[in-house]
Amino acid sequence: MAAVLACGGPALLSHRSAARLWGLLNTSTYTTEVTTGRSPEGHPGIGLHRSRRIHVEDRAVRNGIPVTSVARTLLDLAEVVPRRRLDRALEQSERLGLFDLRVVERLMRRSRGRHGLRPLKAALRDYRLPAFTRSELERRFLDLCDRAGLPRPAANMFLAGQEVDMVWSAQRLVVELDGHDSHGTRAAFERDRVRDTMLQLAGYRVLRVTDRRLEAEPAQVVGAVRRLLDRV
Repeated sequence: MAAVLACGGPALLSHRSAARLWGLLNTSTYTTEVTTGRSPEGHPGIGLHRSRRIHVEDRAVRNGIPVTSVARTLLDLAEVVPRRRLDRALEQSERLGLFDLRVVERLMRRSRGRHGLRPLKAALRDYRLPAFTRSELERRFLDLCDRAGLPRPAANMFLAGQEVDMVWSAQRLVVELDGHDSHGTRAAFERDRVRDTMLQLAGYRVLRVTDRRLEAEPAQVVGAVRRLLDRV
């Protein structure tokens, strides 16, 4: 905070210092990095970066400190750290539920000419691949999310010791897709309720969607998911 205040105006903690504040990277540098729209002035212990325009979406506050958004921090990191550290920061942002591919893509579209675009695009390549799915039902649900403009969930992840079909980590929402073949027995019914209880105790909300409902009532499914995502 002292470094940001020393730079005045619309200054933001940025680059490696922002990554540390967000919990994306541990850094050992003694220099605190700050981005400002003003002409850089020397301050001992502060590494200044100048940006002619800082978009409102690139601004955030964490622990009371003005800081670049997670997306902007990743782009800034792409210009100053090796690829392996950028990959680590990207993975950590997803692990913490801070990663939003659509926000990153909007940032890249308005950041033409930035040197970090190429390494960031390369690092993001895996995130643009189709999500790993185990069934046609899961693929249909992901297609429905894409058509409805919903943020794409992660598929087949482990949470609280349970493998879940779909999860939005940041919103702590799980969607379980119930096909009759795999969930139509009494034993499966009991297992599903135990799983739901474990997830709810871990702080996740669970929405169950049957294959019949996904086929017959897609708009209602989308509406339910959208309302739950908005209710954070």
